[in-house]
Amino acid sequence: MKQVMKKYKLCAIASLFYLGTSSSFSQILEYQTVTDTMLQNPPPEEWLSWRGTPRSWGYSPLDQINTANVGQLQLVWSMALDDTGAGQAAPLVHDGVMFVPGPRGVVQAINAATGDLIWEYRPGITPSVDGSDREITAEELGDAAMAATAFAGVGRGVQKNLAIYGDMVYYATENASIRGLDARSGQLVWETQTADPALGYFYTAGPIVANGVLVTGITGCERYKDGNCYFTGHNPQTGEELWRFETIAAPGTPGGDTWSELPLRFRAGGDSWQSGSYDPTLNLVFMGTSQAKPWARAVRGTDGDALYTNSTIALNPNNGDMNWYYQHLPGETHDMDENFESILIDIEGRESLFKMGKLGILWQLDRASGEIIQATDIGYQTIVNVNPTNGNISYRDGMIPRIGQQIDMCPSTSGFKSW
Repeated sequence: MKQVMKKYKLCAIASLFYLGTSSSFSQILEYQTVTDTMLQNPPPEEWLSWRGTPRSWGYSPLDQINTANVGQLQLVWSMALDDTGAGQAAPLVHDGVMFVPGPRGVVQAINAATGDLIWEYRPGITPSVDGSDREITAEELGDAAMAATAFAGVGRGVQKNLAIYGDMVYYATENASIRGLDARSGQLVWETQTADPALGYFYTAGPIVANGVLVTGITGCERYKDGNCYFTGHNPQTGEELWRFETIAAPGTPGGDTWSELPLRFRAGGDSWQSGSYDPTLNLVFMGTSQAKPWARAVRGTDGDALYTNSTIALNPNNGDMNWYYQHLPGETHDMDENFESILIDIEGRESLFKMGKLGILWQLDRASGEIIQATDIGYQTIVNVNPTNGNISYRDGMIPRIGQQIDMCPSTSGFKSW
């Protein structure tokens, strides 16, 4: 098969000893700056977003591998993943280089044709561009941070995806910060702390680039605390936070009464553990939120919708203003997340957004207005009834959990669809 990856040159620039650890750095010399136009319409051999393009199709137009020759594929190279934690990596490919997110903040640039390691960023070991080590240490944050870092929450230490833009690669960390790396060398350019990891905040999903802004959603909101989960927009050159959108409606704000009379401290959830999608024509970035915490209504003490949990939210990436939201499962009470990829497809004259969560219900929304177009239940779940035309749901008899009462449901909390 013909070679589709572009060639590049490497130049060994340094062999450094830092914090007692040896790190060898090479640099990508032939690197093409990634523009907004490239992100929206990448060359066929490029994979510049976590699902290919900001539309999140997860589809490659390459046709070298097909049903006739797929059986001829053979192993060319292999490389062991980092052994510091769980991996759920979605690599990027640009100019023949594969950028791979590893667990615990490790990022690697690999020759996609040979498997040779070009550079590696390892927190606390790889120096930054200005020579400082900006990794937040346990000594800086104290004993509480050590406990938070050790907290074995779902996804703790996982990096699901990176973003690439301009001359930099971006990712979000288990210590509730966002980092920008020099794409040529892997050196740290900036780091911005958005929350205190000692309070349980952390990232699993990386940013998406939307109209020149890094948009990222945080997780770790299952604990009660004075503060909510949120989306933030950042300047990709400096890391400066430009705006913040809280995903839990506070008392006295629009949607605040959907949590009954609960004080803000006891409103939890609305995590965002999946990256978003972006429509440049509408200039809207589509982000998802997880369920309210605790999962069961009887435990969290509210029967209301609990906005803006289990929702798809359309934001202006320039200022963080909400254009619309659609709550898929109001007042969800079984841990049935709808916080999955939003796939942007134009079909039958409608600019649509498609999404499916744990229940196996396919939602089609008008992405300009958030209006429901159609809801299609694949028919295996036993928890809710859904109206296919207006998307309204109602819980089936006996399916709302009560303390001390057993219910049998399908699917389990793992869902029909899961990460």
